[in-house]
Amino acid sequence: MTTFTFSLCFLLSFTFLFVLVHPSSSSSSSSPYLYPSTFTKNYDKMLASFKIFIYPTTQRITFFTPSASNFYDSLLNSAFITQEPEEAHLFFVVFSPEISTRSQARLVRELRTKYPYWNRTLGADHFFISPEGIDFSSDRNALELKKNSVQISVFPTVSGKFIPHKDISLSPVSKSSLVLSHAPVNMDRSFLGYLKWDGKMEAELVEELRLDSEFVVETESLDQLGRVKSSKFCLFFYEAESTADLTEAMAAGCVPVVIVDRPVQDFPLMDVLRWSEMALLIGNRRGGQGLKAVLGGVPEDRYERMRGLCVAAAHHMVWNAEPQPYDAFHMVI
Repeated sequence: MTTFTFSLCFLLSFTFLFVLVHPSSSSSSSSPYLYPSTFTKNYDKMLASFKIFIYPTTQRITFFTPSASNFYDSLLNSAFITQEPEEAHLFFVVFSPEISTRSQARLVRELRTKYPYWNRTLGADHFFISPEGIDFSSDRNALELKKNSVQISVFPTVSGKFIPHKDISLSPVSKSSLVLSHAPVNMDRSFLGYLKWDGKMEAELVEELRLDSEFVVETESLDQLGRVKSSKFCLFFYEAESTADLTEAMAAGCVPVVIVDRPVQDFPLMDVLRWSEMALLIGNRRGGQGLKAVLGGVPEDRYERMRGLCVAAAHHMVWNAEPQPYDAFHMVI
């Protein structure tokens, strides 16, 4: 097995996310990537030699979350899979998303007994898919899985079930009919903010925004793409249903605003993309007028930079039935 000199705990989240940038990309000042030069060097090497060994299982595994299902299916059919564990750089531990903590512990116990690979790094060169994330446990085996192995979950992941800089969250698969395309640079933005509301979250705040002509609040997506492209900012509550159209909003040049009262550390590709320069986090406690004041106070040059970074980054968050270069699947690999 190939030996790497860098820390295994960053293996998935850093080393093999160099697909983010094409060799002909622009300078770092206009790049959506934290470290552009790092990601330009090894993409072809990854395609040629990076290998993953999947531990055999007799279970039929089904992931009901679209992004997790897309990633799993794409991985199984990819050229990254090897049948020779000694060739592998990483090891994929497969289990049902409905597995109990006790069963997780038993699975790890079996892996360390039957194979030599877990004990070499205590699971640090292993990864697993858990759409909702797994919790801490007092059992040694389950704890090693939680603390050492790379967890792949969906965005957003429940607080406490995601370890920043180790775990990876998958970008959402939109349920809308939005067409992913770059927004015209000089497109007129008629509205300050757009919100697609499910009728459940933060009704008081939403009602404030409804009464303000600078905001568009929709419960039905009659002309969602048009409204999104006509808005400077797209508002999302920090929950799965609300963030489903995150990628399409970014592609349309609508800067995402996440309404949340705590730091967000599980953005998709958090250790790769310049999220602090592409998105705003605004607490719900500010209310409608406070939110409007923050958005209205963003200088135009900063807004244009944020918009440009969003459009550039959106391509890397798209899921395809057949994986394409630099798309969401290859970004995670």
